[in-house]
Amino acid sequence: MSYPKELRENTRLEHKTYPIQLFQNHCPEVKPNDCILYLHWHEHFEIIVMREGSAVFHIDSRPYIVNEGDVIIIPGGGLHVGYSLGYKPIYYDCVVLNASLFNDWVHDPVHAKFVAPYLEGRLHYPVKPVEQDEACLSFYGLLDEAIGELATKPPAYQLVVKSKLHALFTLLARTFLERQLAGKAVEPYSANRDRFKLLIQQIESNFCERLSIEQAAKQVSLNPYHFCKLFKKLTGRTFVEYVNVSRMNEAERLLRSSNDTVTEIAAKVGCDNPNYFTKLYKQYKGMTPSEARR
Repeated sequence: MSYPKELRENTRLEHKTYPIQLFQNHCPEVKPNDCILYLHWHEHFEIIVMREGSAVFHIDSRPYIVNEGDVIIIPGGGLHVGYSLGYKPIYYDCVVLNASLFNDWVHDPVHAKFVAPYLEGRLHYPVKPVEQDEACLSFYGLLDEAIGELATKPPAYQLVVKSKLHALFTLLARTFLERQLAGKAVEPYSANRDRFKLLIQQIESNFCERLSIEQAAKQVSLNPYHFCKLFKKLTGRTFVEYVNVSRMNEAERLLRSSNDTVTEIAAKVGCDNPNYFTKLYKQYKGMTPSEARR
């Protein structure tokens, strides 16, 4: 349905020589506000192509509505999370690649001028390039061809993918570099995400920990009011909602993969009261824990 939590910050791609991978995500049954891509970040670029359905992706504090046919580019290190916008099934392709894929061009002066600033993080492509310049729509055929190669893996597909994506990045740089260097940054960098990385990792790994809004705000050196506003902006959910969703996602995993009782699972995700746990699980998952286990 979406990325596993292991992709957070230390995504391992299959081949070091060609660090690129395709993930095809199918969410056949969704309702509005269901999480279709759990909050995470990593050093790699991530390109999402929406094939069916509609969703909102929050990327470094900004929401982007993505409909069928839309493409978004997430820079390395960007915090991102996605939620469905309706009841229609969602299907999207996701290409994850490391900038080292293009190391062969590192000494090429034209590459150094046009593409390297984006690969090194000195500049960022627009998250939704077509919103900034409709001419970018004509570039997406290269992306579709690369995805087709990654999906079928014919002989030497790696070379075809590498060349198609480098051409895509070059055409995007041709479109946006001059205006960005002129001081009209298309997508300003947001440093806010870095304050929250350790906190989010803590929420998603220490489910039993009782962390108040005041304590969480103190960890990122903000007062509770500004913390709540910024957390909602980054993740699309309030702090309490995000903690609850993280706990219920872990509970769902345990219900499916362990023989622990519902009471034991409730305790493992920080709910001392099994009745409250059942109520919370039904609120976020649409069924009781016992129904989920059947």
